[in-house]
Amino acid sequence: MKKRPLGLVAIVLYKSFTALLLMVTSIALLLTLKNYQTLEIFSKNYVLEGKSIIIDWVLKKVINLNPRTLAFSGIGTGIYAIVTTIEAVGLWYEKRWAHVLVLVLVGISIPLEIYELIRGISPIKILILLLNLAVFWYLLRNFPKHRK
Repeated sequence: MKKRPLGLVAIVLYKSFTALLLMVTSIALLLTLKNYQTLEIFSKNYVLEGKSIIIDWVLKKVINLNPRTLAFSGIGTGIYAIVTTIEAVGLWYEKRWAHVLVLVLVGISIPLEIYELIRGISPIKILILLLNLAVFWYLLRNFPKHRK
């Protein structure tokens, strides 16, 4: 088995974890859409105790979303999860196209992440920006040479 650089393994793990989170989010959104009316009835009839502040907050947010928004978000997140999985697999096999794909997608996201930080700073936004900058820098610095 070929030994891969530690930086590349770290990026593949990061991309795989991201793809997993995106897929879980997509499934949750689409299941919410499928059971939208049930959730709406549940939120009106269920009296939450003080311990369940997070559940109450999530239910209120979901119920206030338009079903079309839920569908679009679920499908979009699912597509992005698939692309992220393809990136991780391509990087694992050290494919040149995967380096290009990740560089393009991460490069596009960096200005948006900076904009989000300008709108409001949070530890998670800073962490994601730093991770994506590290991924971009590493892949740019270690871009595979064209084989002859």
